[in-house]
Amino acid sequence: MTIENISGRVLLALFALSLATPIATAAAPTSDELGVARQWTTDHLGSPTAALPFSFVYGDKASSELLPQWEVQSDSRELDKARTERTFTWRDARSGLRVRCVAVEYNDFPAVEWTIYFKNEGKDASPLLKDFRALDVPFEREAGDEFVLHSTKGDWCAPDSFEPTDKKLEPGTTERFAPFGGRPTNAAFPYYNLQSPGGGLLLAIGWPGQWASSFVRDQGRGLRITAGQELLKASLKPGEEIRSPLIVLVFWRGMDVVRAQNLWRSWMVAHNVPRTADGKLPPTQIVACSSHQFKEMTQANEENQKYFIDRYLEEGMQLDYWWMDAGWYPCKGEWPNTGTWEPDRTRFPNGLRAVSDHARAKVIKTIVWFEPERVGDPDSWIAMEHPEWVLYKKAETPPAPHGGNFGSGPGGLLNLGNDEARKWLIDHVDRTLTEQGIDLYRQDFNMDPLPFWRGADSPDRQGMTENLYVQGYLGYWDALRERHPDLRIDSCASGGRRDDLETLRRAVPLIRSDHLFEPTSQQNHHYAFASWIPYHGAGYVTGKSAIGQNGQPDIDSYAFRANMSPSLTLCYDMRRTDLNFRLAERLFGQLKQLGPNYLGEFYPLTPYSLSNDSWLAWQYDLPEAGSGVVQAFRRPDSGESTMSFKLRGLDAQATYAVENLDGGKVTRTGRELLEDGLTVTLGERPSAAVIVYARLAGAERQE
Repeated sequence: MTIENISGRVLLALFALSLATPIATAAAPTSDELGVARQWTTDHLGSPTAALPFSFVYGDKASSELLPQWEVQSDSRELDKARTERTFTWRDARSGLRVRCVAVEYNDFPAVEWTIYFKNEGKDASPLLKDFRALDVPFEREAGDEFVLHSTKGDWCAPDSFEPTDKKLEPGTTERFAPFGGRPTNAAFPYYNLQSPGGGLLLAIGWPGQWASSFVRDQGRGLRITAGQELLKASLKPGEEIRSPLIVLVFWRGMDVVRAQNLWRSWMVAHNVPRTADGKLPPTQIVACSSHQFKEMTQANEENQKYFIDRYLEEGMQLDYWWMDAGWYPCKGEWPNTGTWEPDRTRFPNGLRAVSDHARAKVIKTIVWFEPERVGDPDSWIAMEHPEWVLYKKAETPPAPHGGNFGSGPGGLLNLGNDEARKWLIDHVDRTLTEQGIDLYRQDFNMDPLPFWRGADSPDRQGMTENLYVQGYLGYWDALRERHPDLRIDSCASGGRRDDLETLRRAVPLIRSDHLFEPTSQQNHHYAFASWIPYHGAGYVTGKSAIGQNGQPDIDSYAFRANMSPSLTLCYDMRRTDLNFRLAERLFGQLKQLGPNYLGEFYPLTPYSLSNDSWLAWQYDLPEAGSGVVQAFRRPDSGESTMSFKLRGLDAQATYAVENLDGGKVTRTGRELLEDGLTVTLGERPSAAVIVYARLAGAERQE
């Protein structure tokens, strides 16, 4: 049976070709792809006189006119066996402005990246720097089909957050993108796959602020792409330095968009997902918290935190982390009252250390929530002791276009561009992590910073507050990781609104979106997010499809499996005795079993759909291990009880043991799974299947 006749689903062209033709090729780069990337890098970043991929205006002259006249130096060094760094530095002898382009070429992937720095080394304020585009390059497609731009919508705390999009770039059209309010993945997403005849390129903008990008088609075969900080029109003070967003290009060849996305995932895992000091990737994990029982942490105390930890263990669930969320500090009973980053001694007389030590004795680490940038309480330590560190809005701003915005409520923004404020924060959080025994630092950001940044700028300094702030934010995390080399960081901003590449080189998002729990949306979020960001998380409490004897929602496998992710946070009320903890223990063990697959290659097996009358399915595959997992969901209104899914990435000549974790084992050849498909029957609505497979040698066929 093929994947067809799914009524009411939303069809996207993104995966149409790759779904139609099973290809057993892994996502390793080809020599052709490596050659294309090297040639492009040589043409645009091979020397100071190349066709540089960035532009700006200084004074009233364009960079293309200025840079050839300035003093220039070149340098190159090998960062490691996989990466070579090239640096070009130009200096204007008249004003003292230094322009530095730092580019990194990858030897193991068809990838190149660069960042531009400007520093005023003169004695006076510089002329005005404006129209600065970190990316400004033309591309021309081959004859044939038109450019198609693949991306997602970004997050706005909604069921369709991260919905995949594909836009055909017709001649004479322009597509422009920018986030809302200064958080980089708020209602926009700075990751793109530009497809053209014969191949394409993957593009990322690493900027945890207000970026903008444009794709401008001419009347022929040409396309110009520009990207950078949305607004920068400023004079630099003596000694002042600013930087551009990080720009990354990964080139791919062929027609298989899904393979291209797996090439991106492989590059992300190899070179971007933050590792421990000894080079280890973050493990897949199961976390738990009591936020939904104790009003975040505002009603939590030492006793109930220890009680919940013990109850999980009593029910057979050996957690990796215990999570203490917002409200552990003095907050007047409301967690947004931030600005005093000390444990509330009335509820935690022995500090958080008493809880973290209790957990550690049971081989459980701790996660603790911070939101250091928001000064929400006017009576807090920061607001009272250092008001000069705080930015306040000067004008009201319009609401977010998609709703779901925690936005810009009362309070101020701790200015991380202020050296004194940042140094205090580094020292204070460093000490808190050590004193309180915190293993994983979770940073949230529930406000839109853009009106604070722009409200602090004078007409000749537009964009400067943001630029210095972004540098301070990244420097803050770098300093914490330098002092705590094995520290893991969780990025959060009202969910998934701050997941640009610079952030994700330092942190992982343990919560994709604050739109949580509901199974259909969680399936969709996972489906779209995983193509771009390999390590991500979700949360699970109880499912509406299972009701206990007391009439309250109970634990159910459909909702649990809809939330299965590299990191899953359980939110059970452990004071209850009526929950189906035996099912919870079994599902817990299944997630532990399949967790390592989540950093492998990702294959959508059905089209994306927001509809409840469809199926949704995906596959994770570990090519070297010859193993993987298929997750399939029959949604509440689906009419079909049986579906077949053509798998990807397998060896057609091999034999595989296939096991449904709800019961049933068979063996199948790779060719059968690739060409005929894996048949899944789910008699109930809604229901979900988890099917694992492993390559065998000389196995006998079983039915």
